[in-house]
Amino acid sequence: MSPQDIAAKVGETIGTSEWVEMSQERINQFAEATGDHQFIHVNEEMAKMTPFGGTIAHGFLTLSMIPYLTAHSDVPRVEGIKMAVNYGGNKTRFIAPVRSGKRIRGHWKLLEMAEKRPGQWQQTMEITIEIEGEEKPALICEWMTMYFV
Repeated sequence: MSPQDIAAKVGETIGTSEWVEMSQERINQFAEATGDHQFIHVNEEMAKMTPFGGTIAHGFLTLSMIPYLTAHSDVPRVEGIKMAVNYGGNKTRFIAPVRSGKRIRGHWKLLEMAEKRPGQWQQTMEITIEIEGEEKPALICEWMTMYFV
């Protein structure tokens, strides 16, 4: 879609991703990559003694799944794109833990699509990461992407 066509959808939910499992292997790999080996993420026996009842994904792992979830979603793609870069976040709230083995998916609501200069568009999305079978989402954030067309 053209940036202008996407801009016409401000205020709408514009996409949902496929489900993806947050396996213990993925959690362990994230712990290795970040150096965050807190027991609630990687020690299944100790984590059983917490209110979580087992290991949980890092909040930042769940947040970092946004590019993967976007790629596996029906969110409209900007046509004629030369480059896209993460621009930052306005708000991020970790609402509920993602237990190891649970599946998550994303939902995107378009908050803003504005041309900042010719050929440069800033998009702001409200992204909600749902946990399969859970009442509360894992997280809700506002995320900005800069598109160059």
